[in-house]
Amino acid sequence: MSMGGGNPQMQEVAQQIEEIEQQQEALEQEVENLQTEKQEVDEAIEAIGELESGSTVQVPVGGDAYVRAEIENIDEVVVSLGGGYAAERDQDGAVDTLETKKETLDDRIEGLQSDIAELESESEELEERAQQMQAQQMQQMQQQQEQQDE
Repeated sequence: MSMGGGNPQMQEVAQQIEEIEQQQEALEQEVENLQTEKQEVDEAIEAIGELESGSTVQVPVGGDAYVRAEIENIDEVVVSLGGGYAAERDQDGAVDTLETKKETLDDRIEGLQSDIAELESESEELEERAQQMQAQQMQQMQQQQEQQDE
């Protein structure tokens, strides 16, 4: 086997490692997005728990603009159910719905973190393989050099 014989294999392994790293980055970004969403759910749960009918709140109307509004009835909370659907819930029902959403987010985060760990393991195996291939190439080069020196 000549020195250049392992080169295409090394390039293939390097490309596989790069693809895995890109997949990891995408999954890590998704985890970050889900954690942000979870934090927003936590804030909503806290706010719903503290608010009372007659409270004054600032409601976003878009473009970083807010209006002051008075809560007429805290037992009329509209909560997203996902898939573009929403439902009106009482205060406790809204908190329960948000807690369920948070559990779903936790499950998704856990699954993604498991996928990331698998990719890390796969990447480590490929890196070890690349190091072995490189060591073999170096050994072959040394043998060829020794043969030429004789």
